[in-house]
Amino acid sequence: MSLPPYSGDEPQPPRPASEGNELGQIHPVQVMVRLPQVSPIVTYLILGITIFVFLLQLISQNLLGADYPLALGAKVNTLIRQGEVWRFFTPALLHASILHIGFNMYGLWIFGRNLERSYGHLRFLLLYGLGAFAGNVLSFLLSNKPSVGASTALFALVAAEGVFIYQNRQIFGRERSTAMLSNVVMLVAINLFLGLRPGIDNWGHLGGLIGGAVFAWLAGPQFFVAGEYPQLHLADRREPVQVWTVAALEALALAAIAAAGIL
Repeated sequence: MSLPPYSGDEPQPPRPASEGNELGQIHPVQVMVRLPQVSPIVTYLILGITIFVFLLQLISQNLLGADYPLALGAKVNTLIRQGEVWRFFTPALLHASILHIGFNMYGLWIFGRNLERSYGHLRFLLLYGLGAFAGNVLSFLLSNKPSVGASTALFALVAAEGVFIYQNRQIFGRERSTAMLSNVVMLVAINLFLGLRPGIDNWGHLGGLIGGAVFAWLAGPQFFVAGEYPQLHLADRREPVQVWTVAALEALALAAIAAAGIL
C-alpha cells in the first residue's frame, strides 16, 4: 500500500541546488515509498482451514448429533491437565456459531492481509500461532470455563498492528500514525469492554493481546528508507535470526507458564 511522504530521521538525499536557496543549503526531500508487496497467502490459508473446520462441526452436529471437532479441540482445563495439550492451539480453529466465525474471519480478513504484507508469510504465521497460544494459556490459568474461537489470535494481530504503526511512525508520518494508533486503541478498548459480557472469554483476548504485542515489539518489522535517490525502498532492520529467536523464547516462556499451571 502507498505511504504518505516520508519525513523521518533516516538520511535523505539533498535537493538539486536549483531547488535550494541562493546559498545552496541542503534541504530534506519528501519521497513516496511502498511497503513490501507480499500476497497474503497465509491469511487465506488460515481462513480456508478455519471455515473448513467449522463445516466439519456443522456436519458432525447434523449427522452424528454432536460436535466432535469441538469436543476434541476446545479449551477444557480438566482435559488439558490430563495431557491434551493441543487444546492450547486448536480452539483458534473452532467456533460456537455462524455469527462467531463470521465476526472472527472478517477481523482476520481486515487485519491479516495488511499485516502479512509487512510481516511476510512465516513471521505472520508465528504471530498468529503465538497469539492463539498466549491467549489460551492465560485463559487456562484464569478461567475454568471451556472456550473456542480465533479471537485470541485476532487480538494478537490487533496488538501487532498498533506496535507496527508506532515503531514505524517516522515512515507513516506523525499525524497519520497518531490517527491510526488512536483507532487501534479504541478498537481494543471497545472489544475488551464487550468481552465483559457473560459467555465471552476476555482472558483469552487479553492473553492474545499481550502475546502479540510482545512478539511484535521484539520481532515485528521495523522499516527504514534505504537506497539512493530516486531508487529508494523500505528495508527491515530485523534480521531473521532475531525473529526466530524471539519466537522460540516466547514459545518456551508460554510453555513453561502453561506447565506450571498444569502441575
